[in-house]
Amino acid sequence: MAAAASALALVAGLSVAVPGTASPAPTGGGTIRPDDAAPTGWAAVGRGTNGGAGAPAENRYEVETLADLKSALANNGQPTAPKIIYINGTINGNQAADGRILGEQDYAAGYDINKYISCFGPDGKMWSDQTFEYCKKQRQLRQTGSNNMKRQIEVSIPSNTTVIGLGADSGFVGANIVILSATNVVMRNLSVEAPVDFFSTWSPDDGDGAWNARFDAVSSVTSNHLWIDHVRLTDGRYPDSEAPVGPNGKPANRHDGLLDLKDGTDYVTISNSKLTNHDKTMLLGSGDEHVDKDGGKLRVSYIGNHFENIQQRGPRVRFGQVHVLNNYFVGSTDHPQYPMVSEGQGGNSYFLGAGYESRIFSEGNAFDYTGPGADPTIMVSSYNGHRFSDTGSWFNGEAADLNAAARASFEQNRAEALAEAESSGTAAPDWTGWEFTTDVGWDPADAYRYKAFTTPQAVRNHALQFTGPGVLAVKR
Repeated sequence: MAAAASALALVAGLSVAVPGTASPAPTGGGTIRPDDAAPTGWAAVGRGTNGGAGAPAENRYEVETLADLKSALANNGQPTAPKIIYINGTINGNQAADGRILGEQDYAAGYDINKYISCFGPDGKMWSDQTFEYCKKQRQLRQTGSNNMKRQIEVSIPSNTTVIGLGADSGFVGANIVILSATNVVMRNLSVEAPVDFFSTWSPDDGDGAWNARFDAVSSVTSNHLWIDHVRLTDGRYPDSEAPVGPNGKPANRHDGLLDLKDGTDYVTISNSKLTNHDKTMLLGSGDEHVDKDGGKLRVSYIGNHFENIQQRGPRVRFGQVHVLNNYFVGSTDHPQYPMVSEGQGGNSYFLGAGYESRIFSEGNAFDYTGPGADPTIMVSSYNGHRFSDTGSWFNGEAADLNAAARASFEQNRAEALAEAESSGTAAPDWTGWEFTTDVGWDPADAYRYKAFTTPQAVRNHALQFTGPGVLAVKR
C-alpha cells in the first residue's frame, strides 16, 4: 500500500513531506490541469513554475498545425503574457505553410551527403574545395540547407507558457523546440520525436573525427523556472544506425541532444518522463570555459524518469547542482541499434556524467545493464568532475557503489591528463590538482521537500507504468 501511494506521488510529481503518507495531490492526483504548478524539485523553488496559469479564455488555444502553434505562441502580439496551448495530434516541424512535408532537397536542391563526405579526402581528415569539382558547391549547399531548415523547424517557447498534449501521441516530430531567454515554462503530456538533421557536419578535428548535428529536440538557453513532466523524447522512426556511413566507417549522427540545458539555464525539474533510443541525450552546460554563464546556475532535478538505450549523457553535467532521484536506467551491450559499451569494456557509454565543477546528488536510482560484459562502470563516468555523491542506488537489483565508480573514473582521467601534460611539457589542467570527494556542498532536502522510493522494484514499477504521456487524464 505504501509503495502504491508513493508511486502516485511521483506520477503526479508530488512533494510528500511525511514518510509513509501521501498528501492530497496538489496537481489534481491523476489529472493534468492547465494551472498546475511544479510541486517539487528545483522548479518549485523561489517564484515557482506554473507556466500560463491564470491565462484568460482568449489566451487558451488548441492547435493542430505548426502555423497554428506559432500563432498561438505569438499570443496576439503579447508573447510573454500567460497562455495555455493544447496540442491536438502531431505537429511536424517540416510542415510548410501549404501543408507539404519538406525534406532535404526542399531545403537545398542538389545536396548529396555522400558527395559532401568525399570532399574530406580518402581518410576523411582534410576538406578541400578542389578535391572534386563539386566540393565548393556541396559546402555551400550544406550551409544553405542547414540555415533554411533552422528557419523552418525552430519553435521558440516564450515566457509564461504551458504546452499540454491532449492525447498520448500528441506532440512533435521533426521540430526544434527552443526555450530562449524565457522564464516560467511548462511542458507536459507530450510525445517528441527528435528532428533529423539532413545537413549534419563532419568535424575531422573533433577527437578522431565526429559528426555534429545542429538541432536538439528540446533545448533551453539562458532560461529559468522550467517544468517538463510526463514527456516522451526519442529518435523514434529515424535511428542513426540507418544514416549514411561517414569517413570513420560509422553512420552519420543526425540527431543532437534530446533535452539540453545551457548558458545559465536555472531552476528546472524534469519529472516522470521517458527518454529512449538516443545517443547524446542530455547536456547541462556547453563548455568547461563557461563559468561566467553557468557558474552558480544549472540547478536541475531529474525525478522519476525512465532512461532506456540512451548510450550517453543521462545527464552529463557541468557546474550544476543536480539532483538525480529515483530514475530507472536501462541499457544493453548488444542492443542492435543503441548498444551501451561501458568504460570498463573500453567504450564510452555511461548514464551519469560528472563534468567540470559539477555537484551531483544521486539518490535511489536503479540501473539495469545487461548483455555480454555488462559491468557497473556504466553507471557513472567522470569528465573532470570531482564532486559526486550517491546514496541508496542499485545495479541489477543489488546495492551499488556509485561513489567508488565515480572516484575510479576521476582518478583514471586525472592520471591520464597528468601523464599527457608531462609528456608534452605543458601545464596540467586545474582540475588535476583536486581530490575526489562525496561532499557536494549542498543537499536537495534543504531546497525543497520530496519523498524517495526505497526499493529498486518501486523505481522500476514507476518507470514502466507511470512515466511518459498518456498516463494522466487531461482536464481543460
